[in-house]
Amino acid sequence: MTAHWIWFLPLALATVLGALLAFRYGWIAATLTESDVIDTMSRRYVTEDGGARQSDCTGLPGQVRGAWITVRCGALSYHVNRFGGVISTEPVRERPAI
Repeated sequence: MTAHWIWFLPLALATVLGALLAFRYGWIAATLTESDVIDTMSRRYVTEDGGARQSDCTGLPGQVRGAWITVRCGALSYHVNRFGGVISTEPVRERPAI
């Protein structure tokens, strides 16, 4: 007689993998702070995007759909989701004076 439990092994592995991924994303969402995001994006601005200083950066509530926080550094805006991933980077658009 064959072991029928072998048929359920892939389902068990997929369930364990899904649980581990859910725990990981939950942990990231629970421990990531606005300060962490602003600090990371300001360091990126200085090193990768040719910015002058980290103090050029400020944090705002999300300015585009899906963004948790928007970090404005000089002439660039970094839109960041709740897990710390950059959704988009775009030039700052100034509002016209009325």
